[in-house]
Order: sequence, then structure tokens, then C-alpha cells
Amino acid sequence: MQPVPRGSSAATRLRELQAEVDQLREAVSSHAVVDQAIGMVIALGRVYPDVGWAVLKEVSQHTNVKLRSVAELVLVWGRTGQLPEEIRTALEDAVDPHGPVQLPGAPAAG
Repeated sequence: MQPVPRGSSAATRLRELQAEVDQLREAVSSHAVVDQAIGMVIALGRVYPDVGWAVLKEVSQHTNVKLRSVAELVLVWGRTGQLPEEIRTALEDAVDPHGPVQLPGAPAAG
């Protein structure tokens, strides 16, 4: 354990450590959500893991939606079959060069 810096109270250090623990917990949770979404993209898009990661990043960038939020939407889609049209279109566009032209559950083209 690190010593408490001069001019700093033990209570202040405890708050700092609690904030750090909270940030680490959030990071672990976020990582798990993103990993699960990558797995869905891999399975449904029939792509390699690095492509799954790139697809999620591309969708996030093109829709201006945080990566974790895109991942959460992909996981909800896996459970409910519902995905916002903007995300679905960006996902199809990102997967298209690497896998099937149309994702399962997408409206029929034409």
C-alpha cells in the first residue's frame, strides 16, 4: 500500500482509490460488452475477430455513437432482433466487404 502523501488526508486517499476502483469496474464491464458484440459480428458476419473489432469501430465512427453503446445495441439485437435502422445500415455497410451482403433479420433488399 502506498503511503498517504503529505498534505493529503486518509479520507481523501480513500475517495481517490474508490474512484479508481469504480473506473476499473466500468472498464471491465465495458470490455465484456464489446467482446460479446464482437463475437456476434464474427458469428453473423462470418468474419475474423480483428474484422469484428474493426466493424464495431467503423459503425461507431460513422454513426457518431459511442463504441460501447453500439456494442450494447448489437447485443440487444441478438436477443430481440431489433436494431435501429441507422446502426443496421452502418453495420451492413461495414460487414459487406468482409462477409454476407445482408445481415440476418434485415429487411429484404430490392
